[in-house]
Amino acid sequence: MLAIYRVGCHIPTPGIDATVLSGFFAGSEGNLLGLVSAFTGGALERLAIFALGIMPYISASIILQLLTVVFEPVQRLSKEGEQGRKTITKWTRYGTVILSVVQGTGIAFGLQTMRGPAGDMVVPNPGVAFILMTVITLTAGTAFIMWLGEQITERGIGNGISLIIFAGIVATMPGAIVNSARLMSTGELTLFAAILVLGVMLAVIAFIVFMERAQRRLPIHYAKRQVGARAVGGQTSHLPLKINMSGVIPPIFASSIIMFPATIASMVDVPWVKSIADVMVPTHWMYNLIFVAAIIFFCYFYTAVTFNPVDVAENIKNQGGYVPGIRPGKATVEYIDTVLNRITFAGALYISAVCVLPTILYGQFNVPFYFGGTSLLIVVGVGLDTASQIESHLVSRSYEGFMQGVTLKGRRG
Repeated sequence: MLAIYRVGCHIPTPGIDATVLSGFFAGSEGNLLGLVSAFTGGALERLAIFALGIMPYISASIILQLLTVVFEPVQRLSKEGEQGRKTITKWTRYGTVILSVVQGTGIAFGLQTMRGPAGDMVVPNPGVAFILMTVITLTAGTAFIMWLGEQITERGIGNGISLIIFAGIVATMPGAIVNSARLMSTGELTLFAAILVLGVMLAVIAFIVFMERAQRRLPIHYAKRQVGARAVGGQTSHLPLKINMSGVIPPIFASSIIMFPATIASMVDVPWVKSIADVMVPTHWMYNLIFVAAIIFFCYFYTAVTFNPVDVAENIKNQGGYVPGIRPGKATVEYIDTVLNRITFAGALYISAVCVLPTILYGQFNVPFYFGGTSLLIVVGVGLDTASQIESHLVSRSYEGFMQGVTLKGRRG
């Protein structure tokens, strides 16, 4: 499936002059177009059929999850089990198509105003036919990527959407290495700076791995209770709370919120729109401020959606457990919620610090800014999660192998 995705990233959208388009994207490593192109695996730079990438699906997911919190009918639907989940998934697909049509229309109009360095038009024959063809092509491409991601999730290992983003970022890394070598050969990047950047990258990777594995363990004591003739309980366990419970979701969500409106703005030749596009570049403080604020918001939001302290405290109480020094019930809920808010804030600061690193690297050493930061966090985070799921599958298969040919006591043939 990932191989099919990579093939689609090289199939061009009809009606585009590829030579002029490549000239327009030349030198975009340090602006927002370079970042968006990295997320789409270079599909945007080539205006391939997968140029919109998976971002419309992520944006639709954000909208549905926000509605789950603030809109009671959707919230009620989310609690209806498998059937409710299927309905929300169906709505997410419809939302993806609608957003793809909107973004595809904006890109189509923007392409008609784009010119290369020599003044040649990117679209030789603009008009209604080109707009319709572009919108249909880009929307169909995003819908197909969405289907690929769902197939990977259902039939493969790991989260399909995250793996598609992972594949797109990894595919751009060889080009980044070649570009760095070119900068070194021309003297724009010194050997000392290259070694320093490599060292920083390794340090950031180690830091990401450490933080993704970091936990705050709340001690849980279980009182002894009599079950028949046996006394059970009296054990001590812990409740593990990850420092970064939301994983790579916050930077992906934050990027999807910022990227495509700013990308369309950068393609439209209107003075006031251009002024907005000039501000929304990774080297501008306003972009970084909005990006960090969005990351912190989504860290808290996604943690609140996926972890409910009330349910956790109720389960601990039903199993005869308690947190030492904390009364069961409401006091336990408040304690878990307080601890969760503190570690989520620390996790949000960690993600924000890692994601703004590329701007510093690019500004100081003139290197491709996707060396580190958001892309590096996604690559390492998805890699760790996928490796963990592969390990779980291997352990499961090993236990099944041990049990082959064994008849359990009390089991009828």
